Amino acid sequence: MGGRRLAAAVHIEHPVSRERLVLEPGTEPEAEVAALITNPAAWEDGELPTFEEESGKDPEQSEEPVTAPVPEPVPEPEPEPESEAAGRSRKRSTAV
Repeated sequence: MGGRRLAAAVHIEHPVSRERLVLEPGTEPEAEVAALITNPAAWEDGELPTFEEESGKDPEQSEEPVTAPVPEPVPEPEPEPESEAAGRSRKRSTAV
């Protein structure tokens, strides 16, 4: 890698193996891990690495699988209106 080193310890989940990682200060993480570290203060130079800089790949050509869009939920049916008799029995008298 091109010398991008961490200035602070970082706890992260590896994007492929899902393994929990603790990267110590001075570590030069691989590009796919470095892309997940979004706090500039974690890096020695105080700047975030760019995807192209770290991997040489175009960010538009992601290796992530394309997923189908999630369908919109179907609205629940309207509740049945109560009968008038049931409605009258629930009314309270306000006469004094």
